[in-house]
Amino acid sequence: MKKMIVGMMAAALAMGVVAHAETLQIDGSTTVGPIADAFAEYFKSIQPDLAITVKKTGSGDGAAALIDGRCDIATMSRFMKTEEFQKAVGNNVLPVAHVVAMDGVCVVVHPSNPVKALTSAQVRDIYTGKISNWSQVGGSNTPIVVISRDTSSGTYETFESLVMKKQPMAAGVEYVNANPQAQSRVRTTAGAIAYVGLGFLEGVKVLPIDGIMPTRQTVGNGTYPVARPLFLFTNGYPKLGSVAHRFVTFYLTEKGQELIEAKGFVPLTNY
Repeated sequence: MKKMIVGMMAAALAMGVVAHAETLQIDGSTTVGPIADAFAEYFKSIQPDLAITVKKTGSGDGAAALIDGRCDIATMSRFMKTEEFQKAVGNNVLPVAHVVAMDGVCVVVHPSNPVKALTSAQVRDIYTGKISNWSQVGGSNTPIVVISRDTSSGTYETFESLVMKKQPMAAGVEYVNANPQAQSRVRTTAGAIAYVGLGFLEGVKVLPIDGIMPTRQTVGNGTYPVARPLFLFTNGYPKLGSVAHRFVTFYLTEKGQELIEAKGFVPLTNY
């Protein structure tokens, strides 16, 4: 009997399952959130005693949580800023980035909108207020309802850098704090425009930007003009074999790729 118990324990350890309950706190990006949720669900299916918490409060909040020691993994749709690194080092935290997938920031409109494409300059002019009616870009005589992510969002910062070129948005822009809210606002508002990650395109119409549609190929090779990597950040490189290590390297596996693709994002692997 003793030999049987020892054998069972050894088998469990070989499978990456420990005798005591493990926990993993994840916080950050609403864009990376669906990937984190899918990974967490899979991990808990093979290790039922694993307690994983996934919060989706924004990339900036994820960085702050990692810096303050309130999470094990920060999900971020942008790279960590210099000032965040400085604050982290001041707190004896060493942020290490793990690129988990690629994403395209997609410009979306209501399905009934007749506009077929926009240029980066036209999108920028819509968000600065120079263009305020769809008729100015080949659409119907309808006022444009402009939706943006909140300024603490990594998606906002990507859009601000790659599309807005740091030009300020108009005073009438409506800000929402998550991708699902932006998606819902466009889906239910005929004159609306917004920008969301690849995983949030259901029920909306995606417009090509500068003649390029966001696809797995154009996002993966960087030809789509608003492509970006998605990150998991840890405090230092996680201990080999730990649940954090298994989680941040899961994207390299065939199952990890399958889950990333299922959420509409572009995996880094190609099985």
